[in-house]
Amino acid sequence: MLIQLESIKSKMLPPQAEKKMRCWIRSRHLICSGNFFIFETLEYTTIESFSECVASLGGTVISVDPINKIWMGDHRQVILYQAKASLHTPHHTLKQYWIKSGSAYTKFDERA
Repeated sequence: MLIQLESIKSKMLPPQAEKKMRCWIRSRHLICSGNFFIFETLEYTTIESFSECVASLGGTVISVDPINKIWMGDHRQVILYQAKASLHTPHHTLKQYWIKSGSAYTKFDERA
């Protein structure tokens, strides 16, 4: 099942967007895989915020998919969403920041 985002018109300035994305890199919600940025979260509103950040930096969200259900306690499951985005600048400072401060796996990856 593919979830479509409405066309995002960013009201966020690029410095603010980059600051948010750096925070997500440090918290292991955002990783870099090849030429793409992969973002995982349990809250769909955060996917919308991520999409706004990507748009502000000149990139494109390619896909948003519900990839798993995660147990929260004994009786509740929540959906894990994964967004895949491309930033059109090959040597963007975010990729360099991810190399320095990021992880190869998100915090929701069972391998990590």
